[in-house]
Amino acid sequence: MAFDLAIIGSGGAAFAAAIAARRDDRSVVMVERGSIGGTCVNTGCVPSKALLAAAEARHVALSAEHFPGIRASADEVAFGELIAGKDSLVADMQAEKYTGLAAEYGWEIISGQASFVDGPALQVELADGGARRIEAEHYLVATGSIPWAPPIDGLDEVDYLTSTTAMELDALPESMLVLGGGYVGLEQAQLFARLGTEVTVVARSQLASAEEPEISDSIDQVFAEEGITTHTHAQVRTVRRDGGHVVATVDSSDGSTRDVRTEQLLVATGRRAVTDELGLEQLGVKLDSRGHVRVDEQLRTDHPRIWAAGDVTGHPQFVYVAGAHGAVVVDNAFHDAGRRLDYHHLPRVTFTTPSIAAAGMTEGEAERAGYECECRVLALEHVPRALVNRDTRGLVKLVAEAESGRLLGAHVLAAGAGDVIATAVYALHNQMTVHDMGELWCPYLTMAEALKLAAQTFTRDVSKLSCCAA
Repeated sequence: MAFDLAIIGSGGAAFAAAIAARRDDRSVVMVERGSIGGTCVNTGCVPSKALLAAAEARHVALSAEHFPGIRASADEVAFGELIAGKDSLVADMQAEKYTGLAAEYGWEIISGQASFVDGPALQVELADGGARRIEAEHYLVATGSIPWAPPIDGLDEVDYLTSTTAMELDALPESMLVLGGGYVGLEQAQLFARLGTEVTVVARSQLASAEEPEISDSIDQVFAEEGITTHTHAQVRTVRRDGGHVVATVDSSDGSTRDVRTEQLLVATGRRAVTDELGLEQLGVKLDSRGHVRVDEQLRTDHPRIWAAGDVTGHPQFVYVAGAHGAVVVDNAFHDAGRRLDYHHLPRVTFTTPSIAAAGMTEGEAERAGYECECRVLALEHVPRALVNRDTRGLVKLVAEAESGRLLGAHVLAAGAGDVIATAVYALHNQMTVHDMGELWCPYLTMAEALKLAAQTFTRDVSKLSCCAA
């Protein structure tokens, strides 16, 4: 074979697999039809979080009156400069963490569209107009996912935005309707609202519907306080262009209908796998009803030499899952390691402010799994770090097995929730009880202390503790 491993795609899963294979002294070739680096660095995590950080800086300046004696202000956003700064950051990280690494490890990246042909082999239509056939011992499909839009009457005629194109605008919209209440919709809604756009969100159920209801209710309240209009348990029935605006007809669960007029429509209703034009099915590789490549627990497809990793598999769509997938594929393909991943303690974070983070089971999931649960909800007004920050919006909810006290799930709405949840992941992994967690050392005046205080509520009233009492 010409190569040990041929990879289609160049995102997190692809690079993790390529690095693992090169460390194992395997020959690697990678084919990419778009921008090197995949979703995370180009259109996902890196640009969105960079813009969210900028919007947060402006929001802090505009809300400085929460602190006595502090005066601050913020001018209108120079949106073009903001986007240019984001683009520069993306280009730097792409060069340092992707193209530079490929050169350092020593594998070739081919620009073109790859598809499977008999052999199996890859037929690559090169970007410069030529063609190339690639043969390898093993193949990895790591083509990721792209934004998906639901079938809404008139949608294709209004030039709507996605999470990708919204971050490429050359001017800040005066108004925006965000369709979707998941993590992408919530992040983008707050981002544009804090930059000065009038934002409305329409969600089919509640905001952050995958989270505990207490968190959904609280983030809805946060959005209301920040001037973001939300229509939950509603759906957009039709959209149409009216001059320079989009008019969306919104049906609510109570039977009412309203028209929302907006400059821009952002559709954030999920993502779909990129499996078009790959020719997988002609080799017996099956796809599910949403186009995801069907794999077993070891990430092997129905063909013994073809593997898949990352978003394209339909597994949780996080770059750290994709990275773990890439390493697993190399171990299983070349060493028959039989590795499989356990997603039970997988953390997730929504980077709103306050942010949302969770690991383990929700109360409903635990009950459906047959557990008898005991739960506690701690409001941040009982957390010293939140008090000194003068921002007590948020909560911590712990789900425990009633008889043993073993932690089953942790759910956080707070500043820095993503950092807090890392502690809960270790507790879940080590099958700790909430009683164990309540007795562990925790530094005072950190948000992580909220987790300890929430654990202590199972045995005491924390409102009757002094601020640093254990």
